[in-house]
Amino acid sequence: MRIDTLCVHGAKDEYNTTGAVAVPIYQSATFAHPSVNQSTGYDYSRLQNPTREALEKTVAALEGGSEAMAYATGMAAMTVLTELFAPGDHIMASGDLYGGSVRLLNHVVRKNGILVDYLNTGDMETVKQHIKPNTKAIFVETPTNPMMQVTDISAISEVAKANRLMLIVDNTFLSPCFQNPLKLGADVVLHSGTKYLGGHNDTLAGFLIVNSAELAEKLRFLSKTIGACLAPFDCFLILRGIKTLSIRMARIEKNALKIANWLKKQSKVKTVYYVGLPDHPAYTISRRQATGFGGMISFEVDTEHTAKQILERVQTILFAESLGGVETLITYPILQTHADVPKEVLKSLGINSRLLRLSVGIEAAEDLIADLEATFA
Repeated sequence: MRIDTLCVHGAKDEYNTTGAVAVPIYQSATFAHPSVNQSTGYDYSRLQNPTREALEKTVAALEGGSEAMAYATGMAAMTVLTELFAPGDHIMASGDLYGGSVRLLNHVVRKNGILVDYLNTGDMETVKQHIKPNTKAIFVETPTNPMMQVTDISAISEVAKANRLMLIVDNTFLSPCFQNPLKLGADVVLHSGTKYLGGHNDTLAGFLIVNSAELAEKLRFLSKTIGACLAPFDCFLILRGIKTLSIRMARIEKNALKIANWLKKQSKVKTVYYVGLPDHPAYTISRRQATGFGGMISFEVDTEHTAKQILERVQTILFAESLGGVETLITYPILQTHADVPKEVLKSLGINSRLLRLSVGIEAAEDLIADLEATFA
């Protein structure tokens, strides 16, 4: 089944006897047993719920995985994932990660005795040089947030497998419509479902998707123990969002290409970071491992004054955190998404007071360009 159709139909509610087209919201915390040692397949919603199960099967199918687990947020999903590791273990992570991921790794994971190194995961030699006897995993975000760096997933998968390391890929930016890391050799795919999967800026969610029954069993044990599960109503909202995922992503990418090319021509814009531009350093890799370029653009303007002027003057575009919704959002990484990242790290990555991040929505590209043009005046 093609992804366009899969988005619409997804997994079915196996217990639907009413003919309901939409998966019902099973707003129940607990489920009655028919008899001793008998179960309907559901016991308590922290373990599993029919609405969540339909969503998990849908997301697993979209990513080409065997199982998916849904969580209250993307950070909740990542927190559960890090519980696979023990004190003394070592994780290598992409240097340019979402600030929330950095905060978790630096202030929680390290506190628990797990060692974390940040490096350019796009450079295979650098990755190989940083592997230690206690290294257990490589955590990759591609494209990265906000500098749009790209890692060759197949290449780093070969390195990971040769050293018996778990490869984790955050696929939030491109969504299953444009990139499927499991098919490229990843062991775990992470999503902030709040973003493109939900697509309407109206709920929070997170996902882990795997192809290994053994790994799925470990994660489900941790999930029920930690209790960071996604509630039935939120599952319903994400299922509803997924129905339009493929058409949203197509429109978003079309808009992003127009806006990125327009930004390149503006005198006050010094650099545009968008993987869909042929002059992006990883354009060839992106074309090889993904079927689309997504809707995330970062750009650096000439001065801090210009950056703040844009943020204060946008009208159609909204100055707000998050990404991946139908509305176009503009973010100031240094004060928002990456506020907790050490200043020396920000500087080394090129995240400064002149950098803005744009999450392109589905509005008319002409209106979005006109809105940006007015802010430069």
